[in-house]
Amino acid sequence: MLDELYRRWLFEVWTGDYAVAGEILTPGFTGHWPNLEVHGPAEAAEQVRRSHASFGGVRTSLDAGPVVGDGMVAAGWTFHGEYLGGIPGATAAPGTPVSFRGQDIFRAEEGRFAEYWVVSDALGLMATLGAVR
Repeated sequence: MLDELYRRWLFEVWTGDYAVAGEILTPGFTGHWPNLEVHGPAEAAEQVRRSHASFGGVRTSLDAGPVVGDGMVAAGWTFHGEYLGGIPGATAAPGTPVSFRGQDIFRAEEGRFAEYWVVSDALGLMATLGAVR
């Protein structure tokens, strides 16, 4: 069951079906992004929506897992999209294809995700966009 819940996160929420967040995340959900913490399904959906503001044609692939055990889920993924512009310091032209990898860990309670940690290759993404060398 938790592996299917994770697939809904990766393949539904991350492809723009933000309402699914309310179905798969607990009301007290806490998401830990680097330099950002969000609370509740609405804030989690808003964080994903912000990613869509900078990238079009967002697609995700599942590269490893999900591995499920003890109410926890871990997986590795790749984000694919096209840069739309607007990231400070980026020199890449709009339409530049991008991809970067990351890993997710979720903690579940009563059949929904209650807590989330993500690590991604933001430095690699920013290098692709020309914002860092």
